[in-house]
Amino acid sequence: MERTAGWVPGFVVLSMIWGSSFALIKVAVDAGVAPLWVASWRCLFGLAALGAVCVVRRAPLPRGRRVWAHAFVVAALLNSVPFALFSYAETRVSSVVAGVWNATTPLTTLLFAVAVIPAERPTPRRSIGLATGFCGVLLVLGVWRGFDGGTLGGSLACLGATVCYGAGFTYTRRFFAGGGESVVALSAVQILCATAELALVTPVVAGPPTWPGPAAAAALVGLGAVGTGLAYIINLGVIRAAGPTVASTVTYLTPLWSTLLGAVLLAEPLGWNTVTGGLLIVAGVIVARAPRRGERAAVSVPGSPGPRGRGVRARG
Repeated sequence: MERTAGWVPGFVVLSMIWGSSFALIKVAVDAGVAPLWVASWRCLFGLAALGAVCVVRRAPLPRGRRVWAHAFVVAALLNSVPFALFSYAETRVSSVVAGVWNATTPLTTLLFAVAVIPAERPTPRRSIGLATGFCGVLLVLGVWRGFDGGTLGGSLACLGATVCYGAGFTYTRRFFAGGGESVVALSAVQILCATAELALVTPVVAGPPTWPGPAAAAALVGLGAVGTGLAYIINLGVIRAAGPTVASTVTYLTPLWSTLLGAVLLAEPLGWNTVTGGLLIVAGVIVARAPRRGERAAVSVPGSPGPRGRGVRARG
């Protein structure tokens, strides 16, 4: 009971933070902030928060060239590209739909893991889970209605972001999570690389920055400092208290928060196919990721340790 009391509050707060990120993105893009600038500000404020934590904890940044080289790849797959894609997507679809799409991340991660990591071989259970999740994707898309260009483009951008997450978590597990560096230091390096990547591209593609009104500015600060900074630390605490398998289930709760906040605070429509499809996606994830008897589940979630040590985060 004491253990439960220790990790459950952090777990719930973490799901709220990551679930609210889609509503915060929507506030920013609706205020006229270019999607690339949403991603850039998000990384910059996240870097400031993580840098402050590194200073307080006296956690030095790693110096090895190999770590930094892998960090640039991980940053592109887990931060700069998917952050920009989700921001672009929310100029076309609601935050509710974007949050539901985010729930496909464990499925895309499993697809890459099965293809790249020998230990993650396909099994009948995983195949059923993937098929169930794919049916949920078709429901969210509403394939029977056809597509209009804007909605399809937004949904494909969301799917592209989750594919990046899947590739990024698999890459992290193989190449970036096995050293002796602290999670905070690795996270700071990752976000530093993502900030640098976006700094090179964003002014050229999106033009100079324009600071939005107070509501959008607050959304960007919260999205970065809390959702891309503080959330790392909370997630690490949940992993240490409850284990990575329990911590991974935060993925199942984030769509619930994104749906609730989008529908209640932003008055976004909530179609039956979005709800049903989201439930199917979550069911597919649970079935596909469930460990066999005697096997410990391998998880690839934000901040969770890989098989050799530590992991790094990125979400929504």
